[in-house]
Amino acid sequence: MSDPLLLAVDGPVATLTLNRPDKLNAFTLAMLEALDGACARIERDASVRAVIVASASPKAFCAGADIIDWGPLGPHGMWAQWIRDGQRVFDRLARLRQPTIAAIGGLAYGGGLELALACDIRIAGEGARFGLPEVTIGAVPGWAGTQRLPRLIGPGRAKHLILTGQPIDAAKAEAWGLVTEVVAPDRLAPRALELAHRIAENAPTAVQAAKQLADAAAGEGRTTTLESLAAGFAAGTDDAREGVAAFRAKRKPKFTGK
Repeated sequence: MSDPLLLAVDGPVATLTLNRPDKLNAFTLAMLEALDGACARIERDASVRAVIVASASPKAFCAGADIIDWGPLGPHGMWAQWIRDGQRVFDRLARLRQPTIAAIGGLAYGGGLELALACDIRIAGEGARFGLPEVTIGAVPGWAGTQRLPRLIGPGRAKHLILTGQPIDAAKAEAWGLVTEVVAPDRLAPRALELAHRIAENAPTAVQAAKQLADAAAGEGRTTTLESLAAGFAAGTDDAREGVAAFRAKRKPKFTGK
């Protein structure tokens, strides 16, 4: 059995490939665990400056959560495991230091659209379709789609997608601001790679700090952003170095405000 999610690192670009083409990349708990592990590896790899999330199937980016996996869980299992695990892993993807690009070809439904929403930039092939169909089967979006989508395209358009359960095509997704570019299907992978390398050419610390600031403006990880940037600034001061030196020497520090 092949791995349901592949991670490849080529120079400064990491590519995460959803790899259940026979199931249109429908998400399972095993895929969530694999994505969690891949994000952990990317976070630790200072050489990675941009990340692409792609699909091994031309028919689908991701058709959503695998109902065979979540259907039998019941209310407690949905609360205690499926929803919480999905939110935790997608939040980890969203808060990677490195910018992420979703290359969306074919269907991006349900959890697949929520996965794309957890990325920083979304580009689509001309045949892509986007939807949150959960209400059509008596469910609701559970992996932050109801939170990220309104921030991205506005509450009215988000409610249109969420409450009707009906998909939109790539052209409308671009007009609504859900994706930033629509390209021919054979240009999707090359264009994602072009964007990733263009980002990777820039100063990585500046890029990653700018990503955090933009996320904070949109309500994504505001507390983490403030604390991490403030802590980084403080750690670079003469007073911080003096404080560490004084601690090691077991003496009272002499702070200068520099």
